[in-house]
Amino acid sequence: MSASLKNKSVIVTGGSKGIGKGIARVFASHGAKVLVVARTPAEGEATVAELVAAGGTAAFFKADVSSRAEVAAMVAKAVELHGGLDVLCANAGAFPACKLADMTDEAWDGLFVTNVRSMMLCVQAALPELKKSAAPRVVVTSSITGPTTGFPGWSHYGATKAAQLGFIRTAAIELAKDGITINAVLPGNILTEALVGMGEEYINSTAACVPLGKLGTVEDIGHAAAFLASAEAGYITGQTITVDGGQILPESPAALTA
Repeated sequence: MSASLKNKSVIVTGGSKGIGKGIARVFASHGAKVLVVARTPAEGEATVAELVAAGGTAAFFKADVSSRAEVAAMVAKAVELHGGLDVLCANAGAFPACKLADMTDEAWDGLFVTNVRSMMLCVQAALPELKKSAAPRVVVTSSITGPTTGFPGWSHYGATKAAQLGFIRTAAIELAKDGITINAVLPGNILTEALVGMGEEYINSTAACVPLGKLGTVEDIGHAAAFLASAEAGYITGQTITVDGGQILPESPAALTA
């Protein structure tokens, strides 16, 4: 797999921290040329410095992916720096909590802009350059929340993540004529900066619900994304990979001790 990703031009949105940073790190380790895209220059530049220090090829680009103009500029920068675009990892997103009784129009619509419209804009902007690639790939970061599970406070988040899967299934059909594949990774509970901030007790209680007995790493998601972008996954499109340590499998907590 690593050989097929070497020298590929890759965009990772939301790549300055969390899962996006893990995705960027894995692609860079396979020799890809990574454009880390985020709204925060300090975090983005620090991530790029880490990737370069580890021997990777990476650059940072500041963009708000909810802006059509800024995602067009993002793609142009990847072409300028790396000679084209082979892989788009549409990872940027948000997960604010809000109970249904308290949901406002702004909270609902705003999250659909951030998680769904932004994904569409990125894919749309990337299409002209992806069509020029010998092995064009799109990988979307969705979630188990929405497509498979639910959690109080995340009705709007779950709805956006399910919407992403509806998008990739039709997009896969439309893009197939140009040889572009589009797939999604569905993370479970992954040990990101946000999760660490919730404390050790929360982390341990969450890990206890996972059959493998631990939370996933951001690199676990990166490896799945890298596979979907590889030559070996060239005949896979419109599909999902759940990366959750078996979290969605038990019928009840009792199943883990039976």
